[in-house]
Parts: sequence; structure tokens; C-alpha cells
Amino acid sequence: MPADSLRRALDKVFAANRYHWVARRHPLQWLADLWARFQGWVSGLDVSHPNLSWLIGIVATVLLVVLLTHIGYTLWRVYRVTARPAEQPARGTVGVVLLDARSHRIQAEALARAGRYAEALAHRYAALVCDLEEAKAVTIHPSKTPAEYAREARLDPAGRVTIADLVSRLYAHVFGAAPIDEQGYRDFVTNAELVMPHVGSH
Repeated sequence: MPADSLRRALDKVFAANRYHWVARRHPLQWLADLWARFQGWVSGLDVSHPNLSWLIGIVATVLLVVLLTHIGYTLWRVYRVTARPAEQPARGTVGVVLLDARSHRIQAEALARAGRYAEALAHRYAALVCDLEEAKAVTIHPSKTPAEYAREARLDPAGRVTIADLVSRLYAHVFGAAPIDEQGYRDFVTNAELVMPHVGSH
């Protein structure tokens, strides 16, 4: 068969739509091209500026170490919060970490001497909660608020009125920013000391 006849036959066959091949571009092809250009730039830099290439490698290594350290520290913090919740201090009394009654009384007096009476009230109430917990009149839990401790407390009617008044004053000064002086703090302390003798049944 003559060559031109074979060429015409092949052209006619491959002119069909089924033989129209179009190279399809991947949606992320631009990223691959960018990476290829970056690799080419790094290779060229290694040849033209070896000292700069070495410096960039050192900086990249340091950044990688810092990043891995930060990720490890973050994972460790998350583990402490989620996997070991029992080791977290109990909160709930106006943001104060519940320790023991004596420690809170000492902190309250120190804050009062510094003129920080609203913060002193929070620690004085925390001391009362610790006393009530020791007397098995309340159960400390991180999610409880001062008002919840007051409602839960196993006190006689007079004691319940007293602690409700303490909570009202605490909220007014700590959350409501109502002014308070030393005399107001001392009155709060006096009333807080009147609660424990009323521990009993509801």
C-alpha cells in the first residue's frame, strides 16, 4: 500500500472523537509547579550562594525544633486537662482555687491589709466553704458556685439566712463592683464566723 494512502487512512481513523486526547490539568497542579520551582531555586542557591544556603538550612532546622517543642507542650497540657482531671484544683468560689480554710483566712487578711477588700471577701467565703466541707455540710466540686454551696449547706434556718446574705454581699462586691471598705470587710468576716454554729440538718 502506498505510504500516502496509509497516511490518509490513519488520519481518517484518528480524526474520530474517540481518539481526541486532551491532557487534563489537575486542580492542584499549580502547587506541584510551585514546589518544583522552589526546589529549582534551592538547588541554584546551593551552587551560587553556598553560605546563604547553609544559613537557611540552620534557621529551618531551628524553626522545626521550636515547632515540634510547641506541639509537644500543647499536647502535654491537653493531656493534663483531659486525662488527669482529678489532679486539677477545685474552683467555683468566685475564681478562687479552693485550698484549706487556714490558707484562705491568711490570704484574706493579707488582701485586706493591702486594701483589696473585694478579693479578700472571696477568700473569706472560700475559707467558710472549706470549713463546711470539713464539717460534711457541703461537698466541694469544681463546677459549684458560691450560691450553690449556700443552697446545699446543711444548716438550720438561721444559718441559711446568714450564708444567703453573705453570698448576696459577695456577688455585689465581686461581680457588681459595689464599693467596700475595711468596715464592710470586717462585718462580712463577723457574719461568716456565725455560720458554723448553725451546721445541722435542712
